[in-house]
Amino acid sequence: MSLTIDITGLPEERLLFTPSPLAELNAMLHVLAEPAHHPALSGWAASTTAVIPPELSERLMEADFLWRSSRADFLVPGLPGATLAEELDAVDRIDDELYVAAALITTCGSSRLTHKLESPLTDPAAGERARELALARGPRQAAFADRLLADPPAVRALVRRMLEECRSAFFADAWQRVLPDLAADARRKADLLARHGLAEALAAVSPSVTLDEGREGDGRRRIVIDKLQDNATTAATGGGVTFIPTAFGRPHLLVVHARGWRPVLQYPVAEAGLPEPVSLALVQQRLEALAHPVRLRLARTMARGPHTTGELAAAWQLTAPEVSRHLGVLRRAGLLTTRRRGRYMLYELDLGVGARLGSDLLEAVLR
Repeated sequence: MSLTIDITGLPEERLLFTPSPLAELNAMLHVLAEPAHHPALSGWAASTTAVIPPELSERLMEADFLWRSSRADFLVPGLPGATLAEELDAVDRIDDELYVAAALITTCGSSRLTHKLESPLTDPAAGERARELALARGPRQAAFADRLLADPPAVRALVRRMLEECRSAFFADAWQRVLPDLAADARRKADLLARHGLAEALAAVSPSVTLDEGREGDGRRRIVIDKLQDNATTAATGGGVTFIPTAFGRPHLLVVHARGWRPVLQYPVAEAGLPEPVSLALVQQRLEALAHPVRLRLARTMARGPHTTGELAAAWQLTAPEVSRHLGVLRRAGLLTTRRRGRYMLYELDLGVGARLGSDLLEAVLR
């Protein structure tokens, strides 16, 4: 499963690495709305929530579906500006139909995959579907959707004022603190692109982002993002692709991919000491490896220390070839470490890998 961006024929100078104040504010608002997604930022979220004025906090709660579960595309600029005000001015230039449709992608689950994004302002069926889905998600969301559909300019002005108030309440200080690192990261990625090519620049963005050159001679090029979805877009409409570093976005790789918008990828800046993300395919491989009852029993034994094939066979009344086959599955999934002691090979469950799969799993195998 993946999300792909077709960049066939796109000159590499159309690939932009740059920070964005609005995109970073969007990431911060997501952290405040979903602090459980970002345990490393729990202290920042708690201290920031404590200083936000109550009136602003109430308005942020009313509109938090613009950034809670997914993000409205206009909050992640394709062509970032130097200041938050400049980027908000660009949002103001978006027409009402596009703004409302983009907002309701988030609030009402509208599909990003349709060939033309129907406007709930002009399409009665789309408007009715927006209201139904909003009502199903709760009265606060229903009220926002109704207000947006009834009077887009008034709601747009309200959202802009709210984001401007965030600047003085908490954003300005946080942005000043993280901007040097974000700018430096963007420069490093741009330099990699210029000196070593796109494949190396994408690898530096994230191990979950790769370049697909297609079959030899067909000239096709695609950026492939390892996401739990099967979607595709093209850089042709927006004339390029934008990569925006974020200090508040981990672990998310946020991608703007709706038709009609310039593709944007917001990626977490590298942090020393943090493990690199693994692919969804490898996570699935590890879960499937541990789903087998025999392999789960073997993992339980190896979690307690290194064992030989013979010891594992005796412990679980299996033949050595059976154990070897199961160990092979666990090894290919990256769940084991091995070391040799004389003529014996010792196998041990990699507890670090197990912990990354989940604390409940680790507790169960150690129980």
